Amino acid sequence: MSSILNADLHCHSVVSDGTLTPEELAARAAANGVELWALTDHDEIGGQHRAAAAARQNGIKYLTGTEISVTFANETVHIVGLGFDPDDAAMSEGLYDTRGGRGKRAQEMSEQLAKVGIQGAYEGALRFVGNPELISRTHFARFLVEGGYCRDTPEVFRKYLTEGKPGYVPHRWATLKDAVTWITAANGLAVIAHPGRYKFTANEEYALFLEFKAHGGKAIEVVTGSHSPAEYVEYADKAVEFGFAASRGSDFHSPDESHCDLGKLPWLPGNLTPVWELLEHRIQ
Repeated sequence: MSSILNADLHCHSVVSDGTLTPEELAARAAANGVELWALTDHDEIGGQHRAAAAARQNGIKYLTGTEISVTFANETVHIVGLGFDPDDAAMSEGLYDTRGGRGKRAQEMSEQLAKVGIQGAYEGALRFVGNPELISRTHFARFLVEGGYCRDTPEVFRKYLTEGKPGYVPHRWATLKDAVTWITAANGLAVIAHPGRYKFTANEEYALFLEFKAHGGKAIEVVTGSHSPAEYVEYADKAVEFGFAASRGSDFHSPDESHCDLGKLPWLPGNLTPVWELLEHRIQ
């Protein structure tokens, strides 16, 4: 397969914090010319069989996917898994344990918001949740916009829910080793999602890439909805430096909220190894 392929290997459905069903996402991807698609819900693989079936119905190729939350250097980092067995018991159990901390964290977020005069945030956020196990900051953000506390979700994250602001509650997720091991043991391939988003020093980022590679990680996202054109170049260079394959994905959550629609990203730079070349045997 060529690097000139409309692959979108990062997006979210109502199974985690997106607003569309797996079936609606598959139809949208097909309408936007996506040729290879993966649904990568946060810490959840419950939508995989639906997504694969919907991809077939819409005439597009499919890779299984998930996005696992890990803690590295006191920062939350996301690791995308692609091409794994969606029925793997160890991965399902690990993700279940990772999701388990979200409910308690959400209650603490609501309590903090109540202290600054925002009542009922937990119950309000639940109205936007398809899967209560996966309640997240995104659901609280939608509640705060609906309630008129902020104009849009970017304003929410400027005023609330981030470190030093009301409603921020840290959570310790899986380890980097856990996430990469679950993915690779299930015959999948691990990818560092949107590396440009993390607030790491150059040394911390270098340590992340080295440890990820040591555990068996194989790729990084180069072209993604939250990277700038300069970051496409920066992380293309990093992929070459560390010997990583390159992935491409919009990180689409919602028609009303996302920076980039499904299938609307620039092409991967031609000097890179596309991640799908390593996963041809896993494409459905």
